[in-house]
Amino acid sequence: MELSLQSQIIITSDFSSTIEKLQALAPKEASFELFVKEDENFLVSDANEVIAKAYLASQEKVYLCLASNTFSDVVQNRLLKIIEEPPKNKEFILITPNKAALLPTIKSRLIVTTLGEVQESVAIDLDVENLELQSVYNFIQENKNLKQQEAFGVVEAVIKKAILSGRYNLDEDTLALFTKAREALKLGSPPDFILTTLLLKLLAKKQKRLNSATLSNR
Repeated sequence: MELSLQSQIIITSDFSSTIEKLQALAPKEASFELFVKEDENFLVSDANEVIAKAYLASQEKVYLCLASNTFSDVVQNRLLKIIEEPPKNKEFILITPNKAALLPTIKSRLIVTTLGEVQESVAIDLDVENLELQSVYNFIQENKNLKQQEAFGVVEAVIKKAILSGRYNLDEDTLALFTKAREALKLGSPPDFILTTLLLKLLAKKQKRLNSATLSNR
């Protein structure tokens, strides 16, 4: 799809090239405010900075460009109101490779532009919503000899399922682990080690949630 300059969500993993193309489309009097967290998670503090910048008065068009591998539900909800009712002369552009991780309320407020080829989700035989230690062990054994590109697809599938399940109360520390998992794969870490780390973290989150529910019912 051809790129245009307007408020939108752009689905791509090539942040720097996409931002350069957007800036090339802008008139000389327009300006860009960049909030790029390519190897980190977009935090609530980052969202607060975006909101503060958005409310600064401007006579010219200002494009606030937010780029990250992961925007948590908390961050998206924090940004929702200002995206719904942007201040005068402000446009919002969100760049992320993970369309599935965006809330429906965010996607309904902005048009979605997909650039290039987006990797299809890999189908994995794992019930991420209802993890058990045995199923985690079996899954890791089945996938321990994956090639790097195959491992990327499997790890992304696990992450997306965890986010979409809504069962894990994914805090910023957990989202940071997701980002580090992607980076570790790029650096050649064994897929079974990465999968073990991710899934044990999710198991721990599940157990913590169950323990909290048990205590509240006493």
